[in-house]
Amino acid sequence: MKIWTSEHTFNHPWETVAQAAWRKYPNPMNPAVIGTDVVDRKVVNGVLHTHRLVSSKWGFPQWAQSIVGSTSVCYASERSEVNPSTRQMILKTRNLTFCSYIAVDETVSYAPHPQDPTKTLLKQEAVVTVKGVPLNSYVEDLLTNRISLNAGKGRQAIEWVIDKIDAEVKEIANTAVKSTDELFTHTKKSFDDITSTARKSMDDISSAAKKSLDDLQNLASVPTRTKQNLPKI
Repeated sequence: MKIWTSEHTFNHPWETVAQAAWRKYPNPMNPAVIGTDVVDRKVVNGVLHTHRLVSSKWGFPQWAQSIVGSTSVCYASERSEVNPSTRQMILKTRNLTFCSYIAVDETVSYAPHPQDPTKTLLKQEAVVTVKGVPLNSYVEDLLTNRISLNAGKGRQAIEWVIDKIDAEVKEIANTAVKSTDELFTHTKKSFDDITSTARKSMDDISSAAKKSLDDLQNLASVPTRTKQNLPKI
């Protein structure tokens, strides 16, 4: 049995890293993981519980395949808990493929760094057990080295996803600003159109009123016909 442990600090808050962890696969840093499928998901007492099936390619060398067997795709069961109240995210993974000979139990946790809550502390532990095959200790070392290599790629993938999220947020912000500017321009144009129409209507009313007043004045200036200027019969 071999035990591998590692710690890493991300210079990002827990909420950002936890979101990136969910979107970690697929990524260009670790193409060995080819898919994740949600088997079950539920919320219990405010804690999100998720069961996923992880598909990957282990890439054993030919001599190792002759010992434990070969397959194009390997599967693992991942169970996770996310508690937003305590800001804890824990993922536990166990292989399903080759489980008669190999057991890889991996635990990953994300939590605020105890010295700096604005950062996130990643803890990883993997317990590798190989039994029932020749050179079991050698195979355990091979798997442990592969886990260490993939862990480094996984940390790079988290940073890659965070950069991707930041780019998406900026794009949304730029789109919102553009939409606001367009809305302001349209509103201003509509207001100008309304003002112009209102001004034209007021001018029309003023012209009509002036014409009516002129007509009244002209009517009032016509001499009143009296008996003196009536024609004599």
